[in-house]
Amino acid sequence: MVRLNEIRAGEVAVEPPAPDDAGLVFIGRIRTPWTDRLGCPRQGRADGPACRIEVFPPWREALDGVALYERLEVLYWLDRSRRDLVRQSPANDGATRGTFSLRSPVRPNPIGTSIVHLIRVEDGVVHVRGLDCLDGTPLLDIKPDRTLFTPLAPLQAGDAETGDAW
Repeated sequence: MVRLNEIRAGEVAVEPPAPDDAGLVFIGRIRTPWTDRLGCPRQGRADGPACRIEVFPPWREALDGVALYERLEVLYWLDRSRRDLVRQSPANDGATRGTFSLRSPVRPNPIGTSIVHLIRVEDGVVHVRGLDCLDGTPLLDIKPDRTLFTPLAPLQAGDAETGDAW
């Protein structure tokens, strides 16, 4: 069973450098039924519980057009995750893998992402299914699922490039 902030056999933690300000702005809060990591699902499910993404003013006008998409990509800040593990043992069996080969919330920059199914948008709140984060998680961004999105801007040179660039 997962324990909060434990170091499992074989895991490696480092002393992270002091953070530089990346200029991130939390644009809302995510409301889910989960209040602790032990009860939170490890991956969101399309048939999971309905959750709310509450967008703060003045960002609510940015929701115009979101309802055109059945799926959205939600990016959020995993504010209650540790940030120091470079090797992790997800099965807690002593075998480890590098953090960047896992979808664990424990990462140097704890950015979470989920593809969610849109239920509806109303009054600055996006109702969705498919999240896997704790209640109160800070919202970073909302985008149309890239597999459903066709760019609206005119083509530019790089849009048609294929093959090796290096």
